[in-house]
Amino acid sequence: MKIALFTNEFPPNIYGGAGVHIDFLSQELAKLGQVEVRCFGNQVESSASMNVIGIQSSLTKPEDETNPHLKMFHNLSKNIEMSQHTLQADVIHCHTWYTHLAGIFSRELLQSPLILTTHSLETHRPWKVEQLGNGYFLSRWIEHHAYNTADGIIAVSEQMKTDVIEAYGVAPEKVTVIHNGIDPDFYSPTFDNDLLKQYNINPDIPFVLFVGRITRQKGISQLISAAKYFNENCQIVLCAGAPDTPEIAKETEELIAELKASRNGVILISEMLPREKIKVLYSHARVFACPSLYEPFGIINLEAMSCETPVVGSAVGGIPEIIVEGETGYLIELESISRTDFNPKYPEIFQKNFAAKVNQLLEDETLATQMGKAGRKRVLEKFSWASIAKTTYNYYEEVINRFEKEKA
Repeated sequence: MKIALFTNEFPPNIYGGAGVHIDFLSQELAKLGQVEVRCFGNQVESSASMNVIGIQSSLTKPEDETNPHLKMFHNLSKNIEMSQHTLQADVIHCHTWYTHLAGIFSRELLQSPLILTTHSLETHRPWKVEQLGNGYFLSRWIEHHAYNTADGIIAVSEQMKTDVIEAYGVAPEKVTVIHNGIDPDFYSPTFDNDLLKQYNINPDIPFVLFVGRITRQKGISQLISAAKYFNENCQIVLCAGAPDTPEIAKETEELIAELKASRNGVILISEMLPREKIKVLYSHARVFACPSLYEPFGIINLEAMSCETPVVGSAVGGIPEIIVEGETGYLIELESISRTDFNPKYPEIFQKNFAAKVNQLLEDETLATQMGKAGRKRVLEKFSWASIAKTTYNYYEEVINRFEKEKA
């Protein structure tokens, strides 16, 4: 089978969960078929079972670079280039709206079925208008059209299946759930005190870890607000980079400055670290914090659990399908916050509830260790990439057969 994978992110250009997903999935799919990756960037790689072509916009930049839609036009042009560089495929598999137009073009040109993986939905991320301007409304239109064109849809959680059916009126029988996964051999307990010291983290003092982009979605402002209730004898390590906008970056800097003024042990790592370093931070952390407002799945929670670190997370999206309450971590309800709430000052009750569970793990190292080991056991049993890739491949075959019967 020849599999065309269309993605914005692909190594070395990875900044979010979708990129991690496609990285590992492509490697495992290449053991089952011929994989043709088309991605944003300048990558050119070829092996017996995988061919990677990075796509850059061929548009000439206009003299007026203040054009607010410039970035969107270059994204659109990359979709045309992606489709142009895909001459044959038995199935086309797109990841995120950035590549959906390329998927639609190639579906019609090659008369091959189109599959989308639902990593997130633009209609549920209205704060993206801060990043994309009016381009957000176009991204939402592209996504809507793609979901109503696709021959098969993979949701990364049961909640995402419900969301895509409700948001875009997709027929339920077109949607299947295949969870995200990780490589547990890579994400395993890994310790390096020298790395901690490099970032001014004291190895002898327990710390709470946050890893994520600086965006409304990831809830870093929620965590900063909750951190004022954390035990005094802990460190708070914020591994946060790639802000959506300069305004969000400035807002977050001010919140962190306020937190630093009120307590010691606040450490900001303002860059997206390579996963080789991230797994060391996961492994050393007493607790991993995931205070997301919107999280279709939450692959970072799997990474932390695989490194034997318990997780305290918001009970939103796919997170409750990862964390087992009271066994691998704790889930904090976020019902009072709507999807459209941009306000970084979240309800105090959430902050206190989140902090209470973090403090419980900070105070009880035995409990944290027990939960950490239970988390890794769950990852090994439920979320390995080899099994996920095989399930995905089987779904390709199912959709291809259905597509051929409908054409006939």
